[in-house]
Amino acid sequence: MKIDHVALVVADLESTLALYTQTLGFTPVYREIILDQGVEAVGLQAGESIVELLRPLDPDSPIARFRGDADGRMHHVAYRVDDLAATLSRLQAAGIRLIDETPRKGAHGNRIAFLHPKSTGGVLIELCQPGGA
Repeated sequence: MKIDHVALVVADLESTLALYTQTLGFTPVYREIILDQGVEAVGLQAGESIVELLRPLDPDSPIARFRGDADGRMHHVAYRVDDLAATLSRLQAAGIRLIDETPRKGAHGNRIAFLHPKSTGGVLIELCQPGGA
């Protein structure tokens, strides 16, 4: 598996985006609102991977509560897989607790599923299959 992206939930998307693009030199790859996840997402090229900045759409949403009073906080690490459904089946059979038992639509056409942090050493892990296949 390769790292697809690392997601950071941020309080001020525009100032964080300026830091990453103007100061650090990252290049934006996508920017979209994902209503069913309640976020605006901006992807920034980081070598073969993406740094994804997430802005909660609702200040009372779970992702906003996760960020708390911090300006930003790491939310999850996403790993790219070739066959998401098969990977989920294999992990579930191995005793991994799944948040998403079936793939769902994610940012920029990916199919995604999350693994529960209680089964992954406290880290929220997203698995993603590019291209919506």
